[in-house]
Amino acid sequence: MPVAFITHPACRLHNMGDGHPEQPARLDAIEELLHVRQLYDFLVHHDAPRATFEQLARVHPRSHIEQLSASSPSEGLVRVDPDTAMCPDTFEAALRAAGANVLATDLVIGGHVRRAFCNVRPPGHHAERAQAMGFCFFNNVAVGAAHALDHHGLDRVAILDFDVHLGNGTEDIFRGDRRVLICSSFQHPLYPGNNPGSVPGHVINCPLPPGTGSEGFRKAVTEHWLPELEAFRPQMLFISAGFDAHAADDMAELRFTTADYAWVTDLACGVAARHCHNRVVSTLEGGYELAALAASAATHIDRLMAD
Repeated sequence: MPVAFITHPACRLHNMGDGHPEQPARLDAIEELLHVRQLYDFLVHHDAPRATFEQLARVHPRSHIEQLSASSPSEGLVRVDPDTAMCPDTFEAALRAAGANVLATDLVIGGHVRRAFCNVRPPGHHAERAQAMGFCFFNNVAVGAAHALDHHGLDRVAILDFDVHLGNGTEDIFRGDRRVLICSSFQHPLYPGNNPGSVPGHVINCPLPPGTGSEGFRKAVTEHWLPELEAFRPQMLFISAGFDAHAADDMAELRFTTADYAWVTDLACGVAARHCHNRVVSTLEGGYELAALAASAATHIDRLMAD
């Protein structure tokens, strides 16, 4: 079966100002390289729908959704935190980014595609249950995972997060929900500053010191993620695909290579083949050096497309 590629023009309209690293060109860079590598036409393309209030409310309280809607400016920028701002198009983009995960989940569980990649922004894994932060407004992957659990009736889903920053929002939303296994690697110390311990069978955190490269990353995943995934036997995998741990990305100080993203994608797909009927939904999170982002994301998508 094919792989879905889900995006929407609205995701390019969200703009937090000239010079902000989370820029619309991120999506263009990925799509352009997919064309160059002759992968684009082999994907099944879908426009992301808007997430509904009901879908968002599985992971965010009504007050959070309504506050973001009310904060949407008619012009200019409104600050959510020192790094995060809303422009007039942000709320629409955020609805589409979350909705992409709902559609991807429906397509994969419905057997229409084998796997899916959501090329969307704003990202989501820092958005806590009731707090937008760190470039994120709604927690896109959490919306998709909750949809798989509560709408489709799955019992166990796993979320893999290899962004250079801790996905504090995802952990906040699913804290105590044993239907969800979260496996995360991240640089520490680094934004958002916390380093929560692991909870076996539920949250597996692998903090990595600055300078960690391929060997340290692969060791952490093999020794900590993989045994937990095999024991948990997830029925579906979600990936928070941040590519800002790449050595060329100066937002942080890890030293991953493009080959590491191919490797971890293959590992995830192997778990999905054994336990999930190949069901994988991956969503763009970080990655700010455009050439490294494009190379890493295109390689990730290429591996999602592999048999």
